[in-house]
Amino acid sequence: MSDSDTDAAETVRCWLVERTYTDRGLIDLVYATPDGGRVRRKQISATIMRQRDVETTAATTVAASDLEPVDDEATRDRYREEVERVRAAHAPDDEL
Repeated sequence: MSDSDTDAAETVRCWLVERTYTDRGLIDLVYATPDGGRVRRKQISATIMRQRDVETTAATTVAASDLEPVDDEATRDRYREEVERVRAAHAPDDEL
């Protein structure tokens, strides 16, 4: 599967473009499509990540139906640039 194509199961490879730590002990992860136009947001407890040894990988496969559009053009451009940077430096399964 290429990075920008969907397969028969309607999945898309998305790349980690943002990780934010909240004051409530949560980690917000944003994975974006290569064009920066759609994202999957995940929120997980930092404690659970440590306890379960959950890895944050450079890329993940996301069901197309779970993606949200990115409405702001500047944010889309920023996500697209970050995808390019992460793809150039990391394999999809690299832990970040």
